[in-house]
Amino acid sequence: MASTADGDLATSLGASEQALRLIFSIFLGYPLALFYRHYLFYKDSYLIHLFHAFSGLSIAYFNFGHQFYHSLLCVVLQFLILRLMGRTITAVFTTLCFQMAYLLAGYYYTATGDYDIKWTMPHCVLTLKLIGLSIDYYDGGKDRNSLSSEQQKYAILGVPSLLEVAGFSYFYGAFLVGPQFSMNHYMKLVKGQLTDVPGKMPNSTIPALKRLSLGLVYLVGYTLLSPHITEDYLLTEDYDTRPFWFRCMYMLIWGKFVLYKYVTCWLVTEGVCILSGLGFNGFEENGTVKWDACANMKVWLFETTPRFTGTIASFNINTNAWVARYIFKRLKFLGNKELSQGLSLLFLALWHGLHSGYLICFQMEFLIVIVEKQATNLIRDSPALSSLASITALQPFYYLVQQTIHWLFMGYSMTAFCLFTWDKWLKVYRSIYFLGHVFFLSLLFTLPYVYKAMVPRKEKLKKRE
Repeated sequence: MASTADGDLATSLGASEQALRLIFSIFLGYPLALFYRHYLFYKDSYLIHLFHAFSGLSIAYFNFGHQFYHSLLCVVLQFLILRLMGRTITAVFTTLCFQMAYLLAGYYYTATGDYDIKWTMPHCVLTLKLIGLSIDYYDGGKDRNSLSSEQQKYAILGVPSLLEVAGFSYFYGAFLVGPQFSMNHYMKLVKGQLTDVPGKMPNSTIPALKRLSLGLVYLVGYTLLSPHITEDYLLTEDYDTRPFWFRCMYMLIWGKFVLYKYVTCWLVTEGVCILSGLGFNGFEENGTVKWDACANMKVWLFETTPRFTGTIASFNINTNAWVARYIFKRLKFLGNKELSQGLSLLFLALWHGLHSGYLICFQMEFLIVIVEKQATNLIRDSPALSSLASITALQPFYYLVQQTIHWLFMGYSMTAFCLFTWDKWLKVYRSIYFLGHVFFLSLLFTLPYVYKAMVPRKEKLKKRE
């Protein structure tokens, strides 16, 4: 009967039953955080771990039924890898191969041509957690002086118990959609150290409600607009027969709007993390408390930046930070920043799934970031272009042009990401004549020649020095 009621409610709201369960589970984090604050704060650590493990497992069962065993199996096996293999590179390599292989196998056996909410959704979050856990545990056995300051911060010096690993993995505020956080940060929460008032519960209720309120604004906006702006329309004959400018503008608007569902989830879960204390991130120099340790969104930057790199810096922050910390920086031995960046994006594409659309999306991101860097260097180093760019009266025009290009090609990239399969995204790309690839590949090859022509020799020599 409950399932039928859920289905009726979901139908009335225009959402699937699975989506409704997911939304309910994300908001459930608030009463769970309140319970933790009032009944478990500064209690024995094993009680807190049990609470986190039990609540997370319950949420997993509520959303995915008996398939919750996938996450439980990977958590238990990860604990055994740490204990049996110890602080070795073998343990790290085994973890990386096993956890990624399990996730990719899950994608393979559950894949459809549409976006479905399945057990693989929280499992991709868990996969990064467990890989990061193994690397931090490995770092904990190395000479402290051989580690960077960042690695020292995350290195695990003790030996985690199974209960600690389970509590870390199933923390209710991040199990379903993130954010990522380290075992050391989680243990500070359990020990009651993540508070702005030592010895007392954190004064985090108001900051948490602010993020919740902002998340609700995005949720309402997405709910109202989602029936009218869909990726399915991109595949219709009506879209194909529209004028070229209309097809581009629809892609631009849809590309901005489609990200709002992710923004909603991350803002709501960030509020849960802040309420529990996990969002505590120390103090500013002026004494202001920072609650952004679990922030996955910089909303103002996301809404106002005219640059692709600005959007990347404002969106899914903790996952990007995880990839930078555990993949990009660990590839330093390659001696090539672009190669390290490319391999990091390839990892991200595979982590998202096996559909070709993910590879195309992150390939476009790689291409766009390189071209944007080239264009920035050209404008900075060319006296003529830098003077033109600094004209105050033209700033609004420049901003409008940048934003148009920015969101048009964000929509172009997201088309492949959201349509998954090659037959779908290829159909849409054909309808706008592969505009994104043509535009950025042309710039990639022509900008170096423009740079040579427009940048004086003395500027080039100064840059080399």
